Amino acid sequence: MQAIEKILPELTNPKQIVITMHQKPDGDAMGSSLGLGNFLQSLGHTVQVIAPTNWPKFLDWLPGASDVWDYERKKEDSQKCIDAADWIFCLDFNVMSRTKLMTEPLTEAKAVKILIDHHQEPDVAAFSYGVSDVAKSSTAEMVYDFIEAAGYVDKITKEIAECIYTGILTDTGSFRHPGASARVHSIVSKLMESGLDHTVVHQAVFDNGTETRLKFVGNALVNRMEVFYEYNTALIAIPAADLVKFSINAGDTEGLVNYPLSIEGIKLAAIIIDRGELIKCSFRSKGAIDVNIFARKYFNGGGHKNAAGGQSTDSFEETVARFKAAIKENKDQLSTYKF
Repeated sequence: MQAIEKILPELTNPKQIVITMHQKPDGDAMGSSLGLGNFLQSLGHTVQVIAPTNWPKFLDWLPGASDVWDYERKKEDSQKCIDAADWIFCLDFNVMSRTKLMTEPLTEAKAVKILIDHHQEPDVAAFSYGVSDVAKSSTAEMVYDFIEAAGYVDKITKEIAECIYTGILTDTGSFRHPGASARVHSIVSKLMESGLDHTVVHQAVFDNGTETRLKFVGNALVNRMEVFYEYNTALIAIPAADLVKFSINAGDTEGLVNYPLSIEGIKLAAIIIDRGELIKCSFRSKGAIDVNIFARKYFNGGGHKNAAGGQSTDSFEETVARFKAAIKENKDQLSTYKF
């Protein structure tokens, strides 16, 4: 994989471009993709953003979201677009398998593939050009870096700023994670100079839920959370029946894993959700606890040091039991806090 800076001189030559992201895209995946898409369109490129799957409803307000294609719902058109593309930008994922049904089409595509991502251990052989930097707060921050390196900061409109800010906001946990560096705050300042109203974005992302979603969160915290003080760990285990009872949609569980970290002494928080054909897991941690390693070792996943995900094909009960066994196995590392 060659440095992404090598494609900058080509930005003035109009191209057919596809931008894609990981399956079940979050705020960073959608925000970075739409921010980049809106920017490239302003340079005269023909751009189509294609998500491998659906995305959370709370991201529908993003500028350009209504024009994003869901590959699972628009497979034939998406395939034609991928086949015709000159460039394919791959955002917020490190290996092609994270694009679910798009894995094979993207792998076989003749287009130049360009990576912009901040996850560990990227499959660099799969991309022609790109940048991978785990020190970055978000892929959205890296999209800003790309625009700045190209010399087009003056082309960042209010709409582009809203997309980039959404990615930064969500992936930094509203700026409380370690990745929210001085550089990140400097970028946000510049986005505000482009017309960004951060209050409007925050309300669109966080204050746009449903009554049933709020009741679901309450039920999860009261009835589905276990706290293991001897391991400084908390687990929220959500059975499939809860998803049906509270009519939970894509994105409704976003951020729930962070709640237990507000408990004094808790250094590792996890959520395990029974989604039927697959058990999904998310992990968050504080300090030296590396959940990227934890997720890779026990749950066929990965991510960042303090934020990672995984999955299991075992039953819900077996997956929960595996997590409890794993924290016991790591007791020496987890049990250092004194109450």
